[in-house]
Amino acid sequence: MTEKKEIINEFIKLYGGDSSDVRVFSSPGRVNLIGEHTDYNGGFVFPAALSQSSTVAVRKTDTGCIRIAATDLPDRVCLDIEKLGDYRSIKWGNYQAGVAYVMQQEGYYIQSCDILYNDTVPFGAGLSSSAAIEVVMALVIAQFSCEKGVTDKPNMIQLAKLSQKAENVYCGVNCGIMDQFASAMGRKNHAIFLDCKDLSFKYVPLDLNGYKIVIGNTNKKRSLAESKYNERRSQCEEALSQLKLAYPEAECLRDITAEQFEDSKTLIIDDVCRMRAEHVIYECDRVLKSVEALEKDDIRAFGNLMTASHISLRDLYEVTGDHLDIMVEESLAIEGCIGSRMTGAGFGGCTVSIVADYALDNFISEVGKNYEARTGIIPAFYVTEAGDGGREIM
Repeated sequence: MTEKKEIINEFIKLYGGDSSDVRVFSSPGRVNLIGEHTDYNGGFVFPAALSQSSTVAVRKTDTGCIRIAATDLPDRVCLDIEKLGDYRSIKWGNYQAGVAYVMQQEGYYIQSCDILYNDTVPFGAGLSSSAAIEVVMALVIAQFSCEKGVTDKPNMIQLAKLSQKAENVYCGVNCGIMDQFASAMGRKNHAIFLDCKDLSFKYVPLDLNGYKIVIGNTNKKRSLAESKYNERRSQCEEALSQLKLAYPEAECLRDITAEQFEDSKTLIIDDVCRMRAEHVIYECDRVLKSVEALEKDDIRAFGNLMTASHISLRDLYEVTGDHLDIMVEESLAIEGCIGSRMTGAGFGGCTVSIVADYALDNFISEVGKNYEARTGIIPAFYVTEAGDGGREIM
């Protein structure tokens, strides 16, 4: 139910009134095509916004509260605008509350309103459903604040930063900027080459010429515990501190080239820390080569780089797990699949594959059957395309 008319009808069923003052906003999930676990190392990433999105119908009110509901959840939340700091522990709605709280602290006017969410981004699949929820909330608040004359016209990069801040400081998730940036700044039929060190970026056309992006959902919920995530970050920081003996100007692992790493990797005393650094540094190199390949319309080279990324995430960064590895193995076994890798944090979630148009039906059928036989879990598949970022649907 992503069509404007349908979500407005559901909104009216829930909140009453008519459609004259109901508006619709949307922000997408994202798939990271390559460049995994590089963002918090100041590295390069290459995401694309998805056609799956978090779409809201919203109406201004004068109640002093933000009432939030969802089409697929029984939860109903009422956020008191004067007490936005009090909702960190609620089961659903804390992301929205966090965005409102952070933006209030930044001087935005918080308009009381009724909101109905309709989410088509699968939860817990590594496709950034949380970022989609955050960015669309930020966009609603920013637009209403602008109309009140308190703030300027919404700046989507600023809204991405505020959404990330909300997830970091309010929800306690120490994520990088990639997810929110892709959700805010996506462009139809393009991927985003993003430098996470300074947020410089460029759009790269996704002219796949007879191929499609296929997301394979393992339906194993991501289980990368916060302790494991923090452990990876710590290991990268330790590796950097030792590499700085040779390259003191390096501010992050991204600043060290593959050639420099090979010359100086023995400075990293711990074998595991060395593996983590090797993945990050070579993954950044793969992102650069991927952009170059797509700009040359070399889809097969891009597919090979995706597969190499998965192998590195499996063997060096150790964040794939059995279910993702099986999904990638079965994907690559199908004729017409020219590249496959995990996407997202790892240990469950989704893969992303590049599959020839002629092979799509067979790919979904055979990979689904073989994955289920090996894991006992029925997967889901989404043939998707790069979509637009956060926007009001007029």
